[in-house]
Amino acid sequence: MKLLHLGDLHIGKTVNDFNLIEDQEYLLNQVIQIAQEHQVDGIMIAGDIYDRTIPSEEAVRVFDEFLCRLSELKIEAYIISGNHDSDERLHFGSRLFEKSGIHIASKFNGVLYKHEVEDSFGKLNIYLLPYVKASQVRHFFQEENIENYHDAVELIVNSAKVDESERNIIVAHQFVAGRKEIPVISGSENVSVRRQAATSEGSVGTVEMIYSDCFDSFDYVALGHIHAPQKIGREEVRYSGSLMKYSKSEVFSEKSIPLISLGEKGQVDIQLIPLKPIRDMRQIKGTMKQLLSAENITDPEDYIFVTLTDEDPVMDAMTIFKNYYPNTMQIEYDNSRTREAEDVELSENALEKPFSELAEEFYKMMYGVEISDEEMKILKQAAKEVGIDEAD
Repeated sequence: MKLLHLGDLHIGKTVNDFNLIEDQEYLLNQVIQIAQEHQVDGIMIAGDIYDRTIPSEEAVRVFDEFLCRLSELKIEAYIISGNHDSDERLHFGSRLFEKSGIHIASKFNGVLYKHEVEDSFGKLNIYLLPYVKASQVRHFFQEENIENYHDAVELIVNSAKVDESERNIIVAHQFVAGRKEIPVISGSENVSVRRQAATSEGSVGTVEMIYSDCFDSFDYVALGHIHAPQKIGREEVRYSGSLMKYSKSEVFSEKSIPLISLGEKGQVDIQLIPLKPIRDMRQIKGTMKQLLSAENITDPEDYIFVTLTDEDPVMDAMTIFKNYYPNTMQIEYDNSRTREAEDVELSENALEKPFSELAEEFYKMMYGVEISDEEMKILKQAAKEVGIDEAD
C-alpha cells in the first residue's frame, strides 16, 4: 500500500498582498504527477485545506479540480479539517463524495472515523481525526474527566479500541509534541509556543499540546498544523509540512511530500519527495548596486525579500526592484544606523527590566519556548556567581 501525506495546503493564502493561488495550483498538479509516477493508492490530507473559514471562489475551484482529478485516477483521498477550516463547509457533500473515493472527516461526532482497505498484506485501517477542542470531546464523554487536549485525544483513541495486531494509520491536525521535544515552528504559522513548567503543557496559537505517545498504537501518524516538515519522536510520527513557503522565515527551508509504503505489519518505509515550486521564495542581501548588477540577477520571477546594506536610504527602492524582480515582497535595511537603533532600543529596555524578565525574554528568543522554573533558578545562581546581585 502506497500513500502520500499532505497537510496545510492553505489554498487561497496571500503573503504580503501576493495571491499564491497559481503557485498552489501548480504544486497540487505536481502532487498528482508524483501520485501517478509512484502509483499510489491514496492521499492523506491532514487539515488546513483552505486558509480561511470562508474560502474564496477560486480557492474552492482549485481544490475541487484536485479532488476530481484524484477521483478520475481512482486514487482515494482521506481528508480532515484543520483549525483554519470551516468544518461545516468542508463537510458539505461528504456522503456523496464517499462514492467517489473522497473520504472527509471534518467534524468530530463522538466516534473516531475509520476506513478499511485491503492489499496483498491484508487489512489496513485508516483513522481520521478532524481538528478537535477539549470542549467538543467533553460533549460526547460527559462522565469522563477531561482536563486538557491530551486527555481529550487520548480518550478518543482509547475509545476506538484500535487493534494493535492490525496495520493502523491515523490522520490528525493537532499540536503534537514529544515528551522531551517540541516541534520546530517554521514561522509562517504566525503563532507562538508556550510551555508551562508545572503542567508541561503548551500550545501553538489556540491549539494545546498533545503528546505523541497517545498515538503509539498506530503504524504511521500523518500530522498537520506545523508548517516545517519533521518527525516527532519516532520516524513514523510526522508533520508533512505546508505545501509551499508562506513567510520570509521559510526561505531556507525545503518542502517535500512523504511517500508512505506499507508492507506487512511493522514494515513502514518513508520517502521524502521534494516539491519544486513554480516560483521560489528567497532572500537577497547586499547593496542596491550589487544586487541589481546583471551577473547577480537570477530567477527574477521568484518571490523576493530584500535586505539592503546601503548606508543611505534608496529613494523609491521598491519600484526600482520591481523592474528587475516583479515579485519583490519586502525591502528592509541592515546597516550601521539600523543596528545602532536596535542596540539603543535594547539598551534602554534593559535598563528598565529586572534580570528575571531579561532572562525570560532571551530564553524565549533563543529557543522559542518559555523558561522553566528550574532553568530560571540555575540562571539566577550563575548570575550571582559572576556578580549580578539583582539576580536574586
